[in-house]
Amino acid sequence: MSLVQLAEQDAGVLLLTFTDPDRRNAMTAEMGADLAAALAGREDVRAVVLTGAGSAFSGGGDLALLADKAARAKAGEDQTASMREFYEVFLSVVRAPFPVLAAVNGHAIGAGACVAVACDLAVVARDAKIGFNFVRLGIHPGMGGSWTLPRLVGPQRAAELLYTGRLFTGAEAADYGLALEALPTEDVLPRTLELAGAIARGAPQPVRQLKQSLAAAGSRTLAEQLDAEAAAQAANYRTKDVDEGLLAARERRAPRFTGD
Repeated sequence: MSLVQLAEQDAGVLLLTFTDPDRRNAMTAEMGADLAAALAGREDVRAVVLTGAGSAFSGGGDLALLADKAARAKAGEDQTASMREFYEVFLSVVRAPFPVLAAVNGHAIGAGACVAVACDLAVVARDAKIGFNFVRLGIHPGMGGSWTLPRLVGPQRAAELLYTGRLFTGAEAADYGLALEALPTEDVLPRTLELAGAIARGAPQPVRQLKQSLAAAGSRTLAEQLDAEAAAQAANYRTKDVDEGLLAARERRAPRFTGD
């Protein structure tokens, strides 16, 4: 049985749900593989929403898995490669060619919080507990947390959250810039699906190009980003979608993009 449930929505939106609610969607290698497989090869998808079943988005890495890695390390087995592989499957949300939005319906702890904030956008339950509690488990932050947090909230707040490992609310997460909005729990998934639908109504080629541009912007100069924008628009001008977009603007109606 897959630990990630797929549900096709309207207009090219795909809903993915972590489905191990009895264990607060604890992250395992199997769950990561299911997530990566669900995101792979989907040329028909325009946007993805990722959420969790039950009361948690994800409680983080499975404690039994972490205990096993500790035992193996003490027995002389280096865990560097296995941890890197563990990160890679879950961070397929970053490598996916389309936007991935996190609907953080409940608690997101440790690696679970890292996956949520690695998504392109996040909407969080106002009362959810969020935390990057790695040091409280005796381990260095992983799942890209020490890279993602400084870019989202700045070095000071990132250092405070990672050094202390303290828990904070979804409302605070939005205030810090870790989420777009904090809402009542029952509104999180509908709002995230609404945002995904709005993204999916855009022309597919520039939306996918934009994901790459936003990811690279932090390491590029303005001149380099202008070069990338010019090349992207040059490719757009060769599509039928640009003709549809311009025609829709002249006719004052919503465009109907096909991806051609």
